[in-house]
Amino acid sequence: MVSVFILPPSRATLARRLKSRAQDTPAVVAARMRKSNKEMSHWREYDYVVVNDDLARALAMVRAILEVERMKRHRQTGLPPFVRKLMKGR
Repeated sequence: MVSVFILPPSRATLARRLKSRAQDTPAVVAARMRKSNKEMSHWREYDYVVVNDDLARALAMVRAILEVERMKRHRQTGLPPFVRKLMKGR
């Protein structure tokens, strides 16, 4: 497992995004904004942190993180037999 924490570029942007969704009442948006500092305080607990200042760029970063994590030696399930076969010249 790999964990990625997504941060907004600013509190103003976070508020604007929450409001622009038009899914929550102003009271719910205000409550979420009050709760956001507590949520953001956990960023150090994650393996990676991405600042979502541009959705396409942030998505590309998350995809790159996942791709790199998949390439780690311990996650490549057929690697030991492949290397043994390679070393034997087959």
